[in-house]
Amino acid sequence: MIELLIVCTGNICRSPMAETLLRRKLAEHGLGDVHIASAGTGAWDGEPASEGAYLVSLEHGLDLSAHRARLLTRDLVESAHLIFAMSRHHRMRAEQLGGGSKTHLVGEYAGRTGEDAEVRDPFGGAIEGYRECFAELEVLTDLMVSRLAREVSGDQR
Repeated sequence: MIELLIVCTGNICRSPMAETLLRRKLAEHGLGDVHIASAGTGAWDGEPASEGAYLVSLEHGLDLSAHRARLLTRDLVESAHLIFAMSRHHRMRAEQLGGGSKTHLVGEYAGRTGEDAEVRDPFGGAIEGYRECFAELEVLTDLMVSRLAREVSGDQR
């Protein structure tokens, strides 16, 4: 079983959307031996997904109603095989908690560089910002799943 952890700030927007997208895409690729979780560097344990993330996910057939935020901890970091952070400061926090070389920016893991490697936070903005974030995460998670499938199969192309 491979343990993936996705990290953002509050664990109520980006990381829950990415978590559900990855779960669906991994299942579509037949990669069922993967467990996906998410957490936030400043999360309030137990908070539901933000309204924007919830609504936009529903538009795409994904249900975040059961999601509850949790704070990024050393135990979560240690139990993960790979950690995917939305921004550099999330990556830095995961590394401080012991994430080391298993911690990546979502965008960098998907092949992006520079500022394009970070996923902008839609929190507090209009619903369109959540839609843009979701669309970006759809592209990035497709690329991530392709890379994960290659790595799991041992193909290092």
